[in-house]
Amino acid sequence: MTVDTTADVRGYPGVRPGTPYDGTAIEGPYRGHYRETYVFALPDGPLRCKVHEPRSELFRFDRTCFVSEDRLLLELRGRVSRIPEVIVLDEHVLLQRFIEGRTLGSGLTGALSPRHSGQLGRLFGELVALDAGSIGARRLCDPAGHPADGDSGAFLDGLITFTEQQVYRRHHDRFGSLFRELGVGEGALEGVRSRARRLTGRPFTLIHGDLHRLNFIVDAADDLWTIDWELSMIGDPLYDLATHLHLMRYPAGTAVRTARLWASAVEGVRPECAKGWRDDLETLLAYKRLQSVYTDVIRGAIALEQPDAGPAQLRLPVTAHRVREVLARARVPLGLDALPSPREVMAAYDRWLRGVTVSAP
Repeated sequence: MTVDTTADVRGYPGVRPGTPYDGTAIEGPYRGHYRETYVFALPDGPLRCKVHEPRSELFRFDRTCFVSEDRLLLELRGRVSRIPEVIVLDEHVLLQRFIEGRTLGSGLTGALSPRHSGQLGRLFGELVALDAGSIGARRLCDPAGHPADGDSGAFLDGLITFTEQQVYRRHHDRFGSLFRELGVGEGALEGVRSRARRLTGRPFTLIHGDLHRLNFIVDAADDLWTIDWELSMIGDPLYDLATHLHLMRYPAGTAVRTARLWASAVEGVRPECAKGWRDDLETLLAYKRLQSVYTDVIRGAIALEQPDAGPAQLRLPVTAHRVREVLARARVPLGLDALPSPREVMAAYDRWLRGVTVSAP
């Protein structure tokens, strides 16, 4: 979050969506999965800042570790390169500097440039240098529930349990029939859970948790900045590599080179954090593929329910294509003998939508 949780930024003079701030209009909202972002210039200069407002009535598909993204960024200042500066207006209101530039998602689908690869490697090294004891930002979770430092299996098991309980089972009454039609059964996560028990132990470090193209900004000097630290956590550092590879969707050769870049960067800072990475990476990737199935199946259904986006029947082909793609990527950990065809995926969503319409008051 850009505003500390103890304050409502809308109470700060002039910071209100759709109104001018000292003569400068507020841009936004720019909508993300969990929050909306507003950008505005400070009154005494050209510096632009951003604030986030959490979106209401949302499904949470990811665990949240830290109480305040801003407090975490304050701690990382001078320890992690090219992250947003935090401007402290008072003890309760914090703003993040808006990083001017373009996202990697706006023009790149393949490998990073050598310059950006080098800066990504530096980020990997800086993150593993930060262990749990070096991060004082307040965490949401009860310390009694933290896995023991270095227990990579317990760390992954906790993520699996969150997906199973808070995403799948919590919403089973609403989406269970859709999952069944798509071939996602009750025990889909058990295979990767058993593999988690065999993971090599690695010392826990700070993890960004969401290193994808839209969270990298390229500025006018062609430097790579890392934004949106709201999903950061303390855990197995290999998880950051798995998440990055899964979300970036590199070509196979680029993925291999990026994995080696991570290993080289980590081994140069804390070699023990790269222990067993070649054997364990596929297990973490299997979890990420399964997590995407649960996430995208539900997000696709929710999006089809939104009347302001146009007729659902016209949007069914796009949803079906996207969901079939995540099913294909997760085919092995799901244990699917055959993938449903695009037409079958469309039919499953169509039946689900008709069921929702019938049951609505």
